[in-house]
Amino acid sequence: MILTSVMGESEVVTIRRAESLDVYDVIKLQTPLTDRLFGKVNVVYLLEKANLAVTISNENNTVVAHAAFLDYPNWEIVDQAEWEAWFHKEVEGSSKCTPLNTLFLHLFVSKDEYSLESIQEIIKVVFDAVPDVHFICLITPKNVSLDPALASVVEPMKTVPGSKFAEEYSVSMCYRHKHRPQLFVRKARVEDNDDLVPIFMRHNDTLRGIYGEYFVSELIEAQDEWNHAAVCEDKGTAVGFMSVSSKVNVQLLQECFDLGPFHGLCKPHPDDVLEPTKEQRSVKEDVVLSRQASHGSRSVLSQQSDVISIQDTDEKLDLKSDEVILLTNANDNTEPVEEEDNNLEQKEKLSMASSADDAIAGMNYKSLDIASHPFQPVYKGDVTAFCIQLFCIDEKHQTRSMDFLNYVFSLFPDKDFCIITVPHLTPEFPLLQGFVRAVPLSTSTLSQELYLFHRAGLINSIQVREARSSDVPAVEKLLETLNVQDGVLNDLRIYNQARRDSDGTPVQAFVAEVADQIVGVSVLRNEEDIEYIRSHYNIEDFIYFNHHQRDEHGLLQHYTLSPIYKHYSKHFLKEILRLSHKSCLYYPVYPLYQQNQFKNPCAHSLTSALHYMVPVRPRRQIVYPLEKLGINAPSKQVSKDQPGYALYHINRKLTLEPKITINARIVVVGASDVGISFLETLVFCPHLKFNNITLISTHGLPGNDPPVSSMKCNLLASSHCYNDKDYALMSLGSWVNVVRGKMTGMDRAAKFVIVSNVRKVPYDHLILCTGQQYQVPCPTGADISQHLTNGDIQDCSKQRYTAQIPSNLFTLQDAEDCIKATNWLKDNVIQKEGNVIVYGNTLDSYTTISTLLSLGISGSRIHLVQPPLASSVTCFNNHEVEEAVQKALIVAGVTSYYSCKLAQWNDGGHPDPIQSASFTTDTKPLRLQCSAVFNFAQKTIDYDAFRAINNACLVYDGRLVIDSTFHTNDSSIRAAGSLTKYSKKYYANEWSHSNFSSKEIGFQLAANMLHLFDPTLEQATELPNDLDRLIPIYQGPVIQGGIVPGGYYYLHVAKPAIPCPLQARMAQPNYGHELVTGSAENGDYCRLHINQYNMVETITCLSLKPFPESNFICLYGQHERLLNNLCARFEEGLIADFFSYFMEPWCMAIYHDRFIDFKKELREILASNKVPDQPSMTQLTHEVVQDKLNLSEQPKKYLKRVLEDNGYRKEMEKRILSYLNYNSNHLSMFARPGII
Repeated sequence: MILTSVMGESEVVTIRRAESLDVYDVIKLQTPLTDRLFGKVNVVYLLEKANLAVTISNENNTVVAHAAFLDYPNWEIVDQAEWEAWFHKEVEGSSKCTPLNTLFLHLFVSKDEYSLESIQEIIKVVFDAVPDVHFICLITPKNVSLDPALASVVEPMKTVPGSKFAEEYSVSMCYRHKHRPQLFVRKARVEDNDDLVPIFMRHNDTLRGIYGEYFVSELIEAQDEWNHAAVCEDKGTAVGFMSVSSKVNVQLLQECFDLGPFHGLCKPHPDDVLEPTKEQRSVKEDVVLSRQASHGSRSVLSQQSDVISIQDTDEKLDLKSDEVILLTNANDNTEPVEEEDNNLEQKEKLSMASSADDAIAGMNYKSLDIASHPFQPVYKGDVTAFCIQLFCIDEKHQTRSMDFLNYVFSLFPDKDFCIITVPHLTPEFPLLQGFVRAVPLSTSTLSQELYLFHRAGLINSIQVREARSSDVPAVEKLLETLNVQDGVLNDLRIYNQARRDSDGTPVQAFVAEVADQIVGVSVLRNEEDIEYIRSHYNIEDFIYFNHHQRDEHGLLQHYTLSPIYKHYSKHFLKEILRLSHKSCLYYPVYPLYQQNQFKNPCAHSLTSALHYMVPVRPRRQIVYPLEKLGINAPSKQVSKDQPGYALYHINRKLTLEPKITINARIVVVGASDVGISFLETLVFCPHLKFNNITLISTHGLPGNDPPVSSMKCNLLASSHCYNDKDYALMSLGSWVNVVRGKMTGMDRAAKFVIVSNVRKVPYDHLILCTGQQYQVPCPTGADISQHLTNGDIQDCSKQRYTAQIPSNLFTLQDAEDCIKATNWLKDNVIQKEGNVIVYGNTLDSYTTISTLLSLGISGSRIHLVQPPLASSVTCFNNHEVEEAVQKALIVAGVTSYYSCKLAQWNDGGHPDPIQSASFTTDTKPLRLQCSAVFNFAQKTIDYDAFRAINNACLVYDGRLVIDSTFHTNDSSIRAAGSLTKYSKKYYANEWSHSNFSSKEIGFQLAANMLHLFDPTLEQATELPNDLDRLIPIYQGPVIQGGIVPGGYYYLHVAKPAIPCPLQARMAQPNYGHELVTGSAENGDYCRLHINQYNMVETITCLSLKPFPESNFICLYGQHERLLNNLCARFEEGLIADFFSYFMEPWCMAIYHDRFIDFKKELREILASNKVPDQPSMTQLTHEVVQDKLNLSEQPKKYLKRVLEDNGYRKEMEKRILSYLNYNSNHLSMFARPGII
């Protein structure tokens, strides 16, 4: 927009929410008059605590104006929890001011020449952003006159004479109706056509193309007792249109959505069937494990029979059928409930629910029939819903969309629900933010989202107050059918009796009340473990920790609110913060396997509040040498190890900040590291909420089972992307629907995936990241009695095994397979006789042998049979490591065979169970008796996945072909990971995603897709075909590790590269050099490869003792000078053991999770221009390296002098001390100014 100054100058500006970087500009705009009007304001503190702060900035991002709004008065004239009654007492005509509809202006600053227009625009934006706000109050000292800008938007109010407040302060009020008034809604008339058609046309002309020029007037003329049309007008001009109908296909909606909380949109009837019979209860659960419905009560929670009167109307509401929905889960499988989406600046939107929608027109559309349908209630009563068929409103008035509802409900006095269905890809427009999104059933394939609004939601007042003893019966009735009832009531009893727990922790309880009926309850405690939270979670992404007192952090224990008042959820949370004097609330979500031990589901309950909170990323933790650090070690609150949980957070700043709701159906096939990384990236976007993410996986989400307590189930090697604790810290199950099964087909035209040949899973965006799996080996069929060798038989390695899979053949893919195999071994092998064959030459083969030995299976019973190498690169690619492992195998008694091809099971007889296996070799054949076989022979793409991909006509050339932006030949299907290869147009056949870090690939895939959903990101521009010729090169290291025979802990960290033998790589002239301490055989081997730029490029460790692998991984990519002059010290013989060297206290700063950001800050200092008209230190260094300067002194000495003289060194030292000081909770071993 453009602001015009009083002098006639104009400037292009942007109105946005304030950011922390605005602080310095805001301070500059403060004047003596500002101080007199608002007091001495700490701007940083105010921005941290403001519910809403708005900034106007110009094209240079310089602040032109700023205003901060809070939900309580300034000047500290009254306790923030008690201002409402006080305000009504002190200010005449203020009886309508409530915490719901009132904000207080705590600061306004502006450039003088733009102040008038700035305050007017800010006020309009506030009213648009918060539709419930009707009053903005300004309290100033009595003897200070308002500046003209403020005076232009507020009106003085009278204070009650005789009070101290009236003598010292003045009150002014800004009213909504002066800036963004509520719209007048009336019955539509034919003559409104001319006003409405341009609004439709600004979006598209589809309706006009189908129905003609006068489709609006024809729709208006067709009104009858079942169909009505309404318009809203501003100054006599129609600016919005809504067509409603009482004809609703409720049966279809009941089949596709979970409408139990809303009694199926029907009136209660004596013949309703609401509970399943015993036979129906015994039906096996659906294969879909929905995050929305896998836990928690779905039954009627309360029968509120009282009649509530809507304020300002003559209607009466009978709430006999009202139901409260509460989903309890420490893993919070909650019902998706939408966030507000009121952006400060939005493009004009047209939102339509076509009369052709299946649910409204009653088309014969059925959900997919399956063998075992979950129970569905049967409702016999009359339909109690009407639908919105068509809706539009212009951009300027879209935040007033809810103004229609009072009128349209009056058209259907016998209906309780207003519903609307919208396509999945339709952005959530302001009207929907007051509606409740219905949860789709797992069997639904309807291509629409259903939103509902209950008549009782028209009540425009809700009171939140502290709970009282007299509230217990009402709360008990509210929760009477919930399994969390006991937990909530027990905490409520503790609050009413003592206000604190037995250990002294304060407890607070609040209720939400509408027309004297309790519709919500919340319980919170002081967060006593805030030091642990700060050190283990990135809460400082959302708050400045030092501006929050310890007792301002609260633990949200319970939260329950009736869904018909869902649009007051954020207000409920905001009031909880205000009344409890908290600034931050936290909610932990524990994994399912920890709920009973640590957080019983009844101990915590949460409904839609989780959707208004933001997920907090966990922090990578340093592994400390506590004994070596002694008294310099971090406190126990920081270093203690406790069960992991996902953390959710809300603070005052977030209470009025909208989230963007994404209803697009995103289906991810495969729970590989790539898939999990993709899901993690989407879920942890704090300002986005994805309602329809589905994962299709054979074993569901990883991490749902208890973590293995010992190494005895770690049969597979680790990629160090994710472990059990990482899964607990993410809680993906709170947001991701899970379909257990395999993809067996897909229909690109209809956009659905077929799972296990039974289930259709529809998608808008399909992500294929199945990876490659070990395949059951196909025997060559060679008769070893004829003494055949490998050269005499055909290669069957690429043939698919189609016979019966033996029950004692284990082809392991994931942790669940490992647990099953381990349990089978304990029952059938360990205490019995019989050999175990491990067939393969991958790292998994060696980790499996190590686990078999640890289980107590004698090495003489284990046979390692290795197939011919597919390339010259072995799994270790390090002769010394290989030699140590081979010696360990010999010592353990394990027999190894090389270059073996599987010939037959059981000499060609029935393969189940396997009793013997025959192999051909390069010399004589081999036959082994066995009780079990572990197969790690070859990884390829799963046949079912291949067939689904191939039959769908996706381009497949050995692997699924993609371009540089992950696209297949179908624009709605993306793929990533080892499943894929790059198109031949890139001439990069040797490079694929297999060469890179899976975690980074998943992150980049999500980042590429976020441009479709996140309006704060610039839209990605596609390169023309003639320029799209380069593949992206990812920087993250490729990591593998595990416990190998001999009890060695193995770790290998390397730069992404095309596989090449180590000796050949070392022979290259630009290889750099290697640093090695210890020996592999002795179990203290550590090898570092320092490249030509003196950066750590490869790390290889083989140790008999456990070592902090996460610490060592942090060494990758670091300059050797940063590692305490590593090369110089090594050459001088000062480093005898890298394991002890890299556990010295000075290393801890490098292992810190914020060290990467710290290095970026230092680079920014060097890239800045400290002296005008002179190059930066970075530019100067480049010129020196390129010999562009004629220097009279040595380059190194010259650069040091410039670094000192131009102030770079001083600023860098200051930044270093700031880094150590700010992170002193983790880096307590470093001395800082003031502690020596």
